[in-house]
Amino acid sequence: MKLSKLLSERHGITEEAFDQAFEYHLERGGTLGEALIEKKLVSETELLETFSELYHLPFWPTLPLEKIRGDHPDQVPLQFLKRFSMVPLGPESNGEEAGSETQGDDGQRRCTIAINSPESFQAMDDLIRLLELKNFEVVFSKRSEILSAINMSYEFSPDSAEQIVQDMEDSGPTIIRELEESADLLDDTSDAPIIKLVNHIISKSIKARASDIHIEPYQNRFKVRYRVDGILYDLLNPPKRFEASLISRIKVMSKLNIAEKRLPQDGRFEVRVGDQQIDVRVSTIPTSFGERVVLRLLNKTASLFGFPELGLSPERLEQLKQLVTSPNGIILVTGPTGSGKTTTLYAVLSSINHPDINIITIEDPVEYQLAGISQIQVNPKIDLTFARGLRSIVRQDPDVILVGEIRDHETAEIAVQSALTGHLVFSTLHTNDSASAITRLVDIGVEPFLISSSVIAVIAQRLVRVLCPRCKEPYRPADAVLQSVGISREEVADQPFYRGKGCENCIQTGFKGRIGIFEIMIMNDSIKNMILQSFDSNMIKTQSVKDGMVTLRQDGIRKVLAGVTTIEEVLRVA
Repeated sequence: MKLSKLLSERHGITEEAFDQAFEYHLERGGTLGEALIEKKLVSETELLETFSELYHLPFWPTLPLEKIRGDHPDQVPLQFLKRFSMVPLGPESNGEEAGSETQGDDGQRRCTIAINSPESFQAMDDLIRLLELKNFEVVFSKRSEILSAINMSYEFSPDSAEQIVQDMEDSGPTIIRELEESADLLDDTSDAPIIKLVNHIISKSIKARASDIHIEPYQNRFKVRYRVDGILYDLLNPPKRFEASLISRIKVMSKLNIAEKRLPQDGRFEVRVGDQQIDVRVSTIPTSFGERVVLRLLNKTASLFGFPELGLSPERLEQLKQLVTSPNGIILVTGPTGSGKTTTLYAVLSSINHPDINIITIEDPVEYQLAGISQIQVNPKIDLTFARGLRSIVRQDPDVILVGEIRDHETAEIAVQSALTGHLVFSTLHTNDSASAITRLVDIGVEPFLISSSVIAVIAQRLVRVLCPRCKEPYRPADAVLQSVGISREEVADQPFYRGKGCENCIQTGFKGRIGIFEIMIMNDSIKNMILQSFDSNMIKTQSVKDGMVTLRQDGIRKVLAGVTTIEEVLRVA
């Protein structure tokens, strides 16, 4: 049966509409299926179901990721599979005859080839010949599923970072000579080993959900590490002689001066891995044994957190929702670097971002683009500081202002004045807990009476790792561990505690993702009076706890008892 007739019967596509799509397909190239989808005559699923009926082949909406093969990348180029949208599935051959896979119902050992279009049949024959497949079945599947499977199969390939380094060692002097002769590393083909190594390090780090990549030089070696969920893990230990080439490649990508190795430099570049757009911030500093490089990875396609995902308990969530609807005042978020302060503030701004509110931010750097919000990037080179930018923002008739960080007296003073003149101001401070923020503002030079009349709340936060849901297991902690967080065995007689065992899902760490623990200090009358009399942080904290404040450690223990994290994690951060 002709495709046009079947599409007409199943989806009401007229002969005329089909002919127009066919003409469009001939003009622009690509497959006929792509033309039909682009013309919105049929969805990809409907088209694949039609192909399935027409060619008597199964349609798999999703592909079994546990059957991804990792043994074919040596024989089949990645571009070949992506160009024709097809991928072989099945466990690795492990030295057996190629194509001999697990037994099916018919008793024969076979593999599966997923394709996206019947126009790939000829290329599929080439694939079968390349892999010397004997028994196989063909299925139709979505393009996105096939691309994900292709990318994953090459990730599982033995052509890992260690293998690339080994290949470089085998021909080390030649490679280094070629790199030294090249004026611009970007002129090298993507097959150049150093480029493959950098690409592999970045892509592996992104897939591991890393936030940073560290390249650290030592006397006789150098180390590549990545930070996942706040903890650094070793990724690679290449030979020392490849250090200069690796760093030069990263400098070229981020448009830094390759020749300058004595001064710190900052740059950035963007990469795409699958459907993820990653902004990479690069920082270099000179050390005794060479340049140290840190790459900060920002996933621009990642969705921002909403209030419920931050990790606040229901009563704290309600408390925060009331605070962020205040007409004026300052709300401070405190914590060390990397404790999630910016993420919390972005979640807050997203929750109050309505067309009738004018929100302006000044940040260093602008980490995520927020639709409907004007964001200003600090630029010290042209004297656009927090203080100068904030002074200009006030003249832009804002309702809500976000100041990335209060660093000096001038910025603090303008923020206070803005709050007193009817603006709601959000900002961050680097302090250990909520009460210390008051002491810090006094140290900067803000008068206590101005603090008590402008600041409405201080939120301290930390991030703890969340136990992997697939491999967490119950256990009985030792009495000494319970005592370290102020819990007696009698209080938790039948309470289950959990720890991570480690599995493929969490890269053998036992944890996957992070969640916040919070301490919210509301500036009530008793706290305001105390600030006017004395700004001792211990006294302020004691009074806040009397007034019902839940401390960071207490909030962490609640999450331990809920089976979200471990006692060791809470002690690590609080």
